[in-house]
Amino acid sequence: MHWPWPYLTTDVAPIPGRIKQRFEDFEVEELPLYPASGEGTHLFVTIEKRGLSTQDAIRDIARQLGIAPRAIGYAGQKDTQALTRQRLSVEHVDEARARALRHGRLRVVGIERHGNKLKLGHLAGNRFAIKIRDLPEERVGDARAILERLGRSGVPNYFGPQRFGLRGDSWSVGRALLHGDFEEALAVFAGRVSALDRGAVLKARSLFDAGDFERAAKSWPRGFRDSLRAVGTMARTRDARRAVMAIDRNLLRFLVSSYQSYLFNAVLAERLPSFDRVLEGDLASKEDNGAIFLVEDVASESPRAERFEISATGPLFGKRMSATAGEPARIEAGVLANAGETPEAFESGPWQPTGGRRPLRFRIAELEFDTGKDEFGDFARLRFVLPPGCYATAVLSEINKEPPSE
Repeated sequence: MHWPWPYLTTDVAPIPGRIKQRFEDFEVEELPLYPASGEGTHLFVTIEKRGLSTQDAIRDIARQLGIAPRAIGYAGQKDTQALTRQRLSVEHVDEARARALRHGRLRVVGIERHGNKLKLGHLAGNRFAIKIRDLPEERVGDARAILERLGRSGVPNYFGPQRFGLRGDSWSVGRALLHGDFEEALAVFAGRVSALDRGAVLKARSLFDAGDFERAAKSWPRGFRDSLRAVGTMARTRDARRAVMAIDRNLLRFLVSSYQSYLFNAVLAERLPSFDRVLEGDLASKEDNGAIFLVEDVASESPRAERFEISATGPLFGKRMSATAGEPARIEAGVLANAGETPEAFESGPWQPTGGRRPLRFRIAELEFDTGKDEFGDFARLRFVLPPGCYATAVLSEINKEPPSE
């Protein structure tokens, strides 16, 4: 997809290289937020998986244990094309049955007892070990310099392409939803053919654009459940609102949040030249606990930003979002104006997203960079720890200047 936002290190030309050539080239280890107590009805099962998504692993484990997938707790999603280790939780399951879990791409590496189910977000972060292959020897120094710069300033905390869909346009569906424009929302969601569309999806979108809703509904592949529902409803009723409301409500809320994410990225892009500093009127986030406060004395707060104790935040526009002042407020208002929006658009209507603040950067901890050789050839290797919800590919994108993806 097209990536419309600037990279921090644009002064360094893209560095070619390949990642994820093998699962072992991209290792992710989940870091627990707290230790298991050793007692309780829940088992914390640590699994190691190769080339398997977290949700696929959960579904397979649930099938083997004869329980519903929703009964399995997890702290976060992990990469599919990788070697990953993470904890899952199950309750009232015999320990021997848990140890006997088998899958061609999954194995159990540890079991502990605890009193509560593992919940989403219950992780301290993720540790990565990534091998980049085919990185030209003469560019190793450039890669090292980029990483050193990111270590000092932090990494731009852009929302990645996974927020904007395969075509990169889910934010525009969210914008239409925010304004109650169901015809536009449905047109983007189910039509508007782009160069990224292929196969049956291309056919279905083309038929929708032509107004042949009946054939379009029959053309969507089975995996596109919400597209099938929306277009099928449109074929029966010719009512765009009813068609849109046939889409899963959680997905509709996600699409609205995608628009919030798009506007946050636009603000971050505006502030990128000094995103590691705080300005008077900023709402800054404390690194240790996430508390938000107004920056009134830049001279006293700037050293804290240099030490990465605090970071400026950007807007997630919504009815409960705290407003900045001064220059930060001017930048945020300018982004809204360029998008043809006002703050009131997020405070009324059918969706009214909650809103909030998000740090403009995230920190890389325990950063190491070296080179080596294994049975598959030469590589450059990165090791680092990231906070929850931050993507390793956002780091890699500054090296290869390609959109961060997961």
